[in-house]
Amino acid sequence: MSLAPPRPGRGSAVLAAALAASLALGLSAPSALARQTHPFQNPALSTDARVADLLRRLTPEEKIAMLHQYQPAVPRLGIKPFKTGTEALHGIAWSTDRNAGGAVRTAQGTVFPQSVGLGSTWNPALLKRVGTVVGTEARGYHAVDPDVWGLQLWAPVVNLLRDPRWGRNEEGYSEDTLLTGALSTAYGQGIQGDDPDHLRAAPVLKHYLANNNEIRRDTTSANLPPRVKHEYDEQAFKAAIGADAATGVMSAYNLVNGRPMTAHPDHDDVVRTWTDRTLFNVTDAGGPNNLTGSQGYYATQAEASAAILKAGLDSFTVDDTNSAKTIAAVKEALAKGLLTEADIDRAVGRILSVRVRLGEFDPGGGPHGKITKDVINAPAHRALARQAAVEGTVLLKNSGRTLPLDAARTDTVAVVGPLSQTLYTDWYSGSLPYKVTPLDGIRKKLPGGTVTGTEGVDRITLKDTATGRYVVAGADADGEALKATGVTADATAQFDVFDWGQGVVTLRSVANGKTVGRHNWGPTMVNDQDQPNGWFVQQMFTLEDAGQGRVLLRYAGYEKAYDWADPATSYLKVGDGGTLELAKKENASTFAKEVVSSGVDSAVRAVTGADAAVVVVGSMPFINGREDHDRTTMALAEGQSELIKAVRAANPNTIVVVENSYPTTLNWEQRNVPAILWTSHAGAETGNALADVLFGDADPSGRLPQTWYRSDADLPDILDYDIIKRDRTYLYYKGTPLYPFGHGLSYGSFRYGKPRVGDRPVSGRDTVTVSVDVTNTGKKAGQEVVQLYTRQRTSRNKQPLRQLRAFEKVLLKPGQKTTVRLTFKAADLAHWDVTRNRWVVESSVHDLMVGASSSDIRGRATVKVNGEKIPPRDLGGDTRAIDFDDYQGVDLVDETKVRGEAVGVSSGDWLKFADVELGKGPRTFTARVAKASEGEGAVQIRIGSPTGPVAGTAKVASTGDRYTYTTTTAALKGATGRRDVYLVFTGDLRISSFSLR
Repeated sequence: MSLAPPRPGRGSAVLAAALAASLALGLSAPSALARQTHPFQNPALSTDARVADLLRRLTPEEKIAMLHQYQPAVPRLGIKPFKTGTEALHGIAWSTDRNAGGAVRTAQGTVFPQSVGLGSTWNPALLKRVGTVVGTEARGYHAVDPDVWGLQLWAPVVNLLRDPRWGRNEEGYSEDTLLTGALSTAYGQGIQGDDPDHLRAAPVLKHYLANNNEIRRDTTSANLPPRVKHEYDEQAFKAAIGADAATGVMSAYNLVNGRPMTAHPDHDDVVRTWTDRTLFNVTDAGGPNNLTGSQGYYATQAEASAAILKAGLDSFTVDDTNSAKTIAAVKEALAKGLLTEADIDRAVGRILSVRVRLGEFDPGGGPHGKITKDVINAPAHRALARQAAVEGTVLLKNSGRTLPLDAARTDTVAVVGPLSQTLYTDWYSGSLPYKVTPLDGIRKKLPGGTVTGTEGVDRITLKDTATGRYVVAGADADGEALKATGVTADATAQFDVFDWGQGVVTLRSVANGKTVGRHNWGPTMVNDQDQPNGWFVQQMFTLEDAGQGRVLLRYAGYEKAYDWADPATSYLKVGDGGTLELAKKENASTFAKEVVSSGVDSAVRAVTGADAAVVVVGSMPFINGREDHDRTTMALAEGQSELIKAVRAANPNTIVVVENSYPTTLNWEQRNVPAILWTSHAGAETGNALADVLFGDADPSGRLPQTWYRSDADLPDILDYDIIKRDRTYLYYKGTPLYPFGHGLSYGSFRYGKPRVGDRPVSGRDTVTVSVDVTNTGKKAGQEVVQLYTRQRTSRNKQPLRQLRAFEKVLLKPGQKTTVRLTFKAADLAHWDVTRNRWVVESSVHDLMVGASSSDIRGRATVKVNGEKIPPRDLGGDTRAIDFDDYQGVDLVDETKVRGEAVGVSSGDWLKFADVELGKGPRTFTARVAKASEGEGAVQIRIGSPTGPVAGTAKVASTGDRYTYTTTTAALKGATGRRDVYLVFTGDLRISSFSLR
């Protein structure tokens, strides 16, 4: 028997009662109690009872110290240190060492495909197995050094891939809520294990909420109208929390509707309502300081700390290992009455609840405490990584049955391209314990054949035009400072140039195979890195044309404007002793660039006459979009595009493999290349997985988890979060994408029968089941992802053009038929009704569309849903301004710093409230408004359109502050019947609510 955990916010009385009851239960087992010093160490007691006991034993100072990421030991109680946050998006990645000042320690365990690649598997069962490995290896690392490798894992990222230019696209699963929810739930379940009271590890979802841009990510505010917030962004988090597959959320850096998420009450008011489990929520790194720094939301850190805790965040990830600042701020907040001891107890109790469930206070560390380092990178884990990489591979195009290649009939294969002989990791990846490159994997498949390889990059020398000396690098493993002292163009003077687009290249020294970069922020350049890396990537350059065959060599590591950055001194000159040093452009040296060998020419030679040409292109995860850097284009690097065109001209049997983290505009390739595969950066087994797919040992069963557009012009501004109004994602996009959401081909060929569904109407309490026969009519076994979409035919509100409701991945042999049953709850057809602030299932006919992608629909049926009809709007009561039906301009803003939302407007902006029952005509308009600026503003009430008849005008005088509201009124005339009502604004002001009476 165990007591149910208390609902959030029920306080110490419930905990005391739980303790008393559990102690009474525990007295029946004296032998168990006799082995324990304190009740909180007794696993026979409930979690609540153990937390309550421990809380009352801790001093106020000890409790406050536990609010920081680095929680100290309490030796007198036998409590060890605890650190939040080990990164684990696609394997254990890295963590920080408190004993070394927060130095980063990188794992060398199993590295799975990037999260977007796991998303493309469309396989929740596989994701649960992957999560199980991640949780198990977390335990293995924890056994090695618990001070470094904590058991609270910051994963998965469930932010929706709304905009493919987002720098962190690689970290999410999908642009769809259902797919993201299914995969994140499975991954979380795998991490924590099947017993929620005894966690293998504790997954935390990132980053709540609407975090999908890196540009000014700590100061931009995502405008989320209520429907977008409830129907889209929240749903990505609700699934795993509601299924008890995550133990908390991490707050996002950005603001939502004008309020920083680091102090947003949603963490209590919304997230905790999704579960009866106790959640342990954390801030993102540095978030608490942003509140008083870049965001300027609070004047003091004490105010900010109080707001964070009262908003439902329990742990401060800030100031690295230095907890003193957090402790001081919280103590000041207590002293000033901004916080109470109950606030501290509530947060610490939540922290301790998860620590108890992790077995920390159990003898031997609980049921998972016996896991050792032997589990790390186990053979079975490597095999699973290979399977995940295979299932995440998407066959985008396959004309003329170019694929699969027949190993028995393929004698020669040329493998070319800048990613053909290397594997890259990303910011949230562990180190690869071994590497199987695409070239390696293909060679294993053809042990008796001829497999040639070239990276297809230019090999160059750079000669100082002033001295005639070559730039040379060191030949040993750790390289040397680059110097213009060479007299011959030997290997030390040669560099391979990798093009990452928009002029940015990396230089790899031929002498030692290491990438050139700036050395420890000093003035010199050294060839000493395995790949571009680091938060500030110091291995990027541009070769600027200086005319007459000369170039200027510019260091491109000043990626953004920081106080310490000096892009004016980013050019290289030949200094004393010939060493290349940073300088201003006017002092830069010019270099003669001589091409030792042309990458395109070498690739053309390799592929000419080969049975197949495989071109491997893609991105470098530290350069082409990443955390803190959005992409500015979806195009391939220019040099890579030219390479593909040259190879295709030389060999008609060309297969392009795109290995990157994002959708890419492959328009020319789609028109001209016979076969195209996409994979994420898929870990150590990438080469084996690609070879398995290329030669048909495995079916390419991946499906795209987001829309691939044809052009950057197909997308609105990255900061526009209103997917409904702007027709974003597959849900609302009206254009023809390059590749639709859910797209992916198989080596099988599938015929769909007519979908079958019951002919009776359903209510919101029912479950809808759609059955469809699927037959593999091809000559090879294949996997199909059968997808069910719905569309509501009639509604008061704009509805998605299609929305994923269910899917199933099936494996069929040639000629095999199976019946796929896809189910969903009719209640899932609900949308948010802004007129009444609640979910509503409308009465309507819904199209049921079954197919192979969101655009490839193979069969249709309908279901009639008996729900309700949304009545005309009644604006007689207080109506929140944010509950509009449409708008022009406007910003969504915070009504107060604690709670509430308002609408910020400027001259010419308007709000629409549709289908209002005005009756014989209200007489008075009343609004709650604020105006910080001087002067007078106005609210016009217009009927029918933004330029329709004016029913009244309310004047708005300055209130002196954006949070100081006043009431304004206006007499109304001529507003009768059932009409659309528009509020049209003059001046800068805020409106929180209004009424027409």
